[in-house]
Amino acid sequence: MEVQAFYERYPYPPPIDDLVAYQQRWQDRERRRADFHLFWPTRPYREDHSILVAGCGTSQAAKYAMRWPAARITGIDFSATSVRHTEQLKRKYKLDNLLIEQLPLERVGELGKTFDQVICTGVLHHLPDPAVGLRALRRVLEPQGAMHLMVYAPYGRTGIYMLQEFCRRIGFRAPEGDIGELLAALKALPEAHPLTRLLHEAPDFRSEAGLADALLHPQDRAYSVPQLFEFLEANGLTFGRWLRQAPYSLQAGLMSRIPDALRAAILPLEDQYAAAELFRGNMMRHSAIAYRDDDANVPRIRFDDDRWLGYIPIREPDTVTVRERLPAGVAAILINRAHSHTDIFLPLYPRETRLLETIDGKRTIGEMLANEAERDAARSLFERLWWHDQVVFDAAPRG
Repeated sequence: MEVQAFYERYPYPPPIDDLVAYQQRWQDRERRRADFHLFWPTRPYREDHSILVAGCGTSQAAKYAMRWPAARITGIDFSATSVRHTEQLKRKYKLDNLLIEQLPLERVGELGKTFDQVICTGVLHHLPDPAVGLRALRRVLEPQGAMHLMVYAPYGRTGIYMLQEFCRRIGFRAPEGDIGELLAALKALPEAHPLTRLLHEAPDFRSEAGLADALLHPQDRAYSVPQLFEFLEANGLTFGRWLRQAPYSLQAGLMSRIPDALRAAILPLEDQYAAAELFRGNMMRHSAIAYRDDDANVPRIRFDDDRWLGYIPIREPDTVTVRERLPAGVAAILINRAHSHTDIFLPLYPRETRLLETIDGKRTIGEMLANEAERDAARSLFERLWWHDQVVFDAAPRG
């Protein structure tokens, strides 16, 4: 009840009433197609799937209803304030494909439905028993469904947890206090404090609701990479991939500059991901895609056999190609604007740009090759594009 009262006072994210720009961005079918194959690379593209947004806050379910107008969207939240704001967006934008219910996540089974996709971001770590919530979501996920989870990560939130403890020790609590007093205290925070940089850079700290959610929340916990994998496995789920995988990869950014002798010692992917979290030190959250552990066909993208030749590459919509002021010998640099880590970019060389420019979202990699001699170079390029979040693949069976 304390957490519910918190969100009635500080609805999160801060309510908005203008979704026109969001709606226009998602009118692009190729953007929707890239999003679909991020979750289901081996399934044929479709737009009429069912989606549950669990803990939808003030606008997330409405955004999904806009993103997928042919899909059936259900949003649940235990906050009456959040449900009311979502209902207002539903009426304003005539979102007839959206059903919104005031319901705690743990009681999602009362809907009597199952879903192709479950979205639960920023919620499980606030529950009194996150495992109970995750098992409830797993029970309503279709056998070949996909789940998008976001939970807090511990190391990048060190400063936040220090300030949470500070507020507890001095007796400052959100329901009783004036958050303006907290804002005044933060202005006196030493420059060397781990939170100071976040106060200047993180969008969440620019609103009262965001500040309260970060520093005054009555209940939250964080998961390191190994703890997240244990959490998924213990509750009937299998890890698929990270929503943005480049920060976790030894092939991308600063991780690629670790000496080979150290990188070679880290072979299993789970160990690689855990090492990346420790080496980076500033990850604040983990966004993962997971599947039911009884799904015999968990989708995997692989480059260790010839299947990659049948993949259809689709450019990620948030990627940009830089062609000016480049290092010697580099023809282009690719950047995914969705990355918060500025060290992640992919340089391409002249021989590789032809293949990049050949991507049209229709042809397979094999069809794009000019000759057999390009094969090894193409495999290297597309594996790097994939790890750098520059492409997703439509790997669905043909015919």
